[in-house]
Amino acid sequence: MLKHDNREEIYIRMGDRSEKASREQQLRLFESGGLLHVEVLPVTGTSLSNLDMDRLSYYLSGIIRDPEIPSADAEWEERLLGLGLMASDGLGNTVCSVAGVVCFGINPRRFLRQAGLRVMAFSGTDKEYQATLDVVLDAPLVGRWKIDESGKKQLVDEGLIEKFALTIEPFITQESPEIDEHMRREKMSFYPWEAVRETVINALVHRDWTRAVDIEVTNYSDRLEVISPGKLQNSMTISKMVAGQRSPRNTLIMEILRDYAYVDSRGMGVRTKVIPLMKKFNQAEPIFEATEDYLKTILPKKQSLS
Repeated sequence: MLKHDNREEIYIRMGDRSEKASREQQLRLFESGGLLHVEVLPVTGTSLSNLDMDRLSYYLSGIIRDPEIPSADAEWEERLLGLGLMASDGLGNTVCSVAGVVCFGINPRRFLRQAGLRVMAFSGTDKEYQATLDVVLDAPLVGRWKIDESGKKQLVDEGLIEKFALTIEPFITQESPEIDEHMRREKMSFYPWEAVRETVINALVHRDWTRAVDIEVTNYSDRLEVISPGKLQNSMTISKMVAGQRSPRNTLIMEILRDYAYVDSRGMGVRTKVIPLMKKFNQAEPIFEATEDYLKTILPKKQSLS
C-alpha cells in the first residue's frame, strides 16, 4: 500500500514490477483474507422486483418458520436487509445483495453474469471442437416450493440444482441392455449421484463471486470435472479439505442451502460423501487440483456397468 496525494493506493507484485490493483483484485485480496464477505455486497441496478417473492415467502414461512411475513414492499426490504439478502448501495438505494440474487433472484445472470452454471459434455477425453452438450443454466439456487392441501411440500419450479440434475442425467447414465420383470430397462449411472450433487453444490457454495466466470461442469468419456472459480478460501488447502476441515467462504449462501437440506448439516460432504462414495461405487478416489484461479474436482468414471 502506498500513501500518495492523501490517498492510499494498493499495489500487487507482478514478477519484477508492482502494478496498481484493480477493483476486482482488491476485492479478492480482502475476500481471501476474510476481511470482506462478497455475498452481502450490493448488486447495482437491482431492486425488490428482481427477487422471486414466492420463493422468499416460502423460505420465511415454510423453511425458517418466521411468524411474521411482510406484506408491504417497505416491510420486505427491512426484513431482507436484516437477512443480508438486500443491501444499501451507498447512494440511498436498497438493492439486492449477491446472496439475494444468487439464491432468490429472477434470472440471476441478468445482473450477475457469473451466477449461472455452464454444463458441457464431450464424447472424448478432451474439449473437442463440437460438444454434445454446451448450455449455461440460469436460475436461483433454490427451487420454488408450495404446501399442497394435504400439507405436503410440492416442487413448483426447479432451482439451479434441480435444473442441473435434469440436464446432466442423460450424459452420466445408461440404460441396461436387459429388460426387467416389469418390462422396463434399468437405468445405471457411471457416478454415484450423491457424489456428483455434493461436488456441484460445494462449487456453488464456495466459489469466489469476484470472478466473473461461470462454474463449469464437464462430462468426458473417462471423467466428470467440476471447476469452481477462485483460489481456496482463507488458509484452506486440499489436505485440510480432505481431512474434513470446514471454512465456508459464503456463510450466508451456505446457511440458506443448509436450511433447504441441499447441504449436509455438518458441512463435511467431501470427506463423508464424495470420497467414500467414489471409493465404493467407482473404486477410485476423486482428484483435486487447486490453483490461484480455481479448484478443480475430477470424478473418475466407472469403467463397467455390468
